[in-house]
Amino acid sequence: MKKIKLGLLSLFSVFALAGAVQVFQGSTAYAAACANPKACIQQGSNDVGGKGATDLGARIKTIVNILLYVLGAIAVVMIVIGGIRYTTSNGDSSAMTSAKNTILYAVVGLVIAILSYSIVNFVLDAFN
Repeated sequence: MKKIKLGLLSLFSVFALAGAVQVFQGSTAYAAACANPKACIQQGSNDVGGKGATDLGARIKTIVNILLYVLGAIAVVMIVIGGIRYTTSNGDSSAMTSAKNTILYAVVGLVIAILSYSIVNFVLDAFN
């Protein structure tokens, strides 16, 4: 179980690092071109992830998109782990039930994440 937790933590760290690289990649071009450091910092804070997001709604959409990507990857990994646990249960009913619950909770979490994504986009579009 510790190996699974360590693997998931490593996977999450890789996705978080990839997201951070994208955020800083968009602002480095401005930092090199600016003579005024304060203007560079302001431009970098306005340009979230290189998307040109200058308003709060666009920033929230960017954050929700990144979180949905991470949650989708975690859900797929948990479904695979549940499938492996199910096939290696050797007929043990408690192990099979635990594996089925892992798959069920991963799918339910994915559905909730997709619904929350649609709700956030609906609300942000309603106020724009």
